[in-house]
Amino acid sequence: MSSHETPAVGRTSLLDRLVPAIRSFAALPEMLAIQRTLPISFAGLIVGLVVFMAILPTGSLLDRFAHSFAAAFGIMSSFLVVVLAFDLAPRRGVPRILGTLVAVGAFAISLPYANAGSFVALEKALGSSGLFLAIGVGLMTIGVIATARARFGALAGSIVGSTLVIGLALVLVARGISVTAGLTALIAPLGTLGDSLTALLIITFAETLLWTIGIHGPALLAAVVLPVYINLQLQNTDALAHGDPLPHIVTVSMFIFVFPGGAGATFPLVLLLLRGRTKRVRRVALASLVPAIVNANEPLMFGLPLVLNPVLGVPFVITPLVLGVVSYYAMAFGIVARPAYYIPSTVPLGLGAFLATKDWRSIVLIIVNLAIGLAIYAPFVAIYDRAENQREREHESEAGAAA
Repeated sequence: MSSHETPAVGRTSLLDRLVPAIRSFAALPEMLAIQRTLPISFAGLIVGLVVFMAILPTGSLLDRFAHSFAAAFGIMSSFLVVVLAFDLAPRRGVPRILGTLVAVGAFAISLPYANAGSFVALEKALGSSGLFLAIGVGLMTIGVIATARARFGALAGSIVGSTLVIGLALVLVARGISVTAGLTALIAPLGTLGDSLTALLIITFAETLLWTIGIHGPALLAAVVLPVYINLQLQNTDALAHGDPLPHIVTVSMFIFVFPGGAGATFPLVLLLLRGRTKRVRRVALASLVPAIVNANEPLMFGLPLVLNPVLGVPFVITPLVLGVVSYYAMAFGIVARPAYYIPSTVPLGLGAFLATKDWRSIVLIIVNLAIGLAIYAPFVAIYDRAENQREREHESEAGAAA
């Protein structure tokens, strides 16, 4: 070997360095807690919608739904700070009851009371910025108490940490500093940047690329992305309630059109795999069919698997990007109405799109997107299916020879 040659051993590609770093970040206790509790907190949204729709005195069911939306997200935020602190506390060695009570206390002190004359008005003033507030308060509370306990011991550290958290919240209020107002101001420019085709494609690319290496992309990005796009969704809902044009295209419900079947737009993939030549592939596809209808594709991700799959990983990333472009321009040109309401991704395909837009053409767009997805996935599925069929034959031959 000449002195100018570099040994192959020791070379580390950017991907080799990046993947472990991303996985380590995703495995942090704070990220694990956020990934676990954000979906759970949507129960608070449902409860809030039911309660506020029931107490509104007049209006149609749809009108009351629209007017209850912002306040319901306030309830979701309140619920999130509880479950987040409760889940994160033992991960950081903090007593659950202590961490949860201190987090709830700091959150309650930080609410925007100056902008509200009633409970409903308070929850509306909190709105989607409350999600950022809940996450920030939850993480800060547990982090401060855990650090204090490590420094001063269990008892003294718990007292010092709790005092610091509550004291900081009280000082901010005493000085007239509204954390909620600050977060709302922070979200405003993010929302402007977020409502664009570029932002939509970046988020879509990041989520799908992370999934290909086994990291739950939507869950990892949710802490930053969800509050921003829920805020834009609320603005659309409010505009509709006042009879104004909907201002935003890229909202939470926009991703219904980008990810039919779940991340990677895998519903077309499931349909193609149902016709596979190998028994194992057909079994996985059949088991994934019903979950795919409600946009859940974990059985496919880990059963096939799609994670670290060099063949199917390519259309898994490309397909949502193409569907994002098609859906964005369909709404930008007024061919399909913009999403007016937040609809959970677990609502079945087609129905969720219609409920989000109140436009029958949204169902046509879903069908068009599925057709595009079939066209993109088909050649890659053919390659994958041939390889799996060959592997199955070789395995059967080896088994027969061994017998």
